[in-house]
Amino acid sequence: MEIAFPLHTAPQATARARSLHGEQAGAILLMAPAVIFVLAFFAAPACLLLFNSVLTQSANTGIGLPLTFGHYRHLIEDRLYLHAFVVTLRISVWTSALAMVLGYPVALAIVRGRPAVGRAVTIILVAPLLVSIVVRSYGWQLLLANGPSGVVNWLLHEMGFGPAPLHILYSETAVIIGSLHVFLPLMVLPLVSSLSRINPSLEEAARTLGAPAWRVFARVTLPLSLPGLAAGLTLVFSLTAASYVTPSLLGGSSSQVLGNLLQEQVMTVYDWPLGSAIAVVMVALTFSVHFLSVFLMQGRSRARLAASEAR
Repeated sequence: MEIAFPLHTAPQATARARSLHGEQAGAILLMAPAVIFVLAFFAAPACLLLFNSVLTQSANTGIGLPLTFGHYRHLIEDRLYLHAFVVTLRISVWTSALAMVLGYPVALAIVRGRPAVGRAVTIILVAPLLVSIVVRSYGWQLLLANGPSGVVNWLLHEMGFGPAPLHILYSETAVIIGSLHVFLPLMVLPLVSSLSRINPSLEEAARTLGAPAWRVFARVTLPLSLPGLAAGLTLVFSLTAASYVTPSLLGGSSSQVLGNLLQEQVMTVYDWPLGSAIAVVMVALTFSVHFLSVFLMQGRSRARLAASEAR
């Protein structure tokens, strides 16, 4: 018995090709505004910033040729900029770590708690985003003031701990507290997205088999929520490393970060090439964290795929 397979005629093949080309053209047209926006407002300024960082500052505050890498060498050799880089890195790491520790309970309360509790926690979490960062930083100044006028010191004094036992304001601790308050929602929301995709029956099965709560979290919840955790850590670290307002208002001169030095070089000293070099370092730091996060997540995916194939 002969089996006849339907063959596409030339007109049908031509129609299919035209349809495919039409879909591709439509996709390109839909992507064009976003691509143009990214090129105009991100790629072009980034390239201009990189170019300015290797130019020479003239005596009349103009910039031009010859090209030089002396600004980057100055950042490496000057202890002030090295100290600011270390302080920026330390504040960003601490803020990200504390956001992770505090973010999981809040995200679990939103996802696993009662609907009313979840809505209330979400409102409490998102409501501060409607307030300016400047206003929130000034609020933390009132709370953490070093003298007896500070709310925290006043409460401790009323409890018998002395007139002003804590000196938190204008320190790295104050910057970490203020940054944590500002960027905690950016950790919780990705975690909520990841936790909501986890089937609760997996956790129930682990508890049924006798696993305590901490082991259920470590062996089930945490591994399955790693994509959200990676996204939250990347956001919090990057935005903390690039922040300027909170370190300026809460850190003072004792906690200089790269953002403060960048503002001084551009707005006070008018040294645009050196300021551009600082900005390039900040962008490189942010992209390094992002690429590290992507690399670790891809490695984890490859390891899981290899383990599943080995079975």
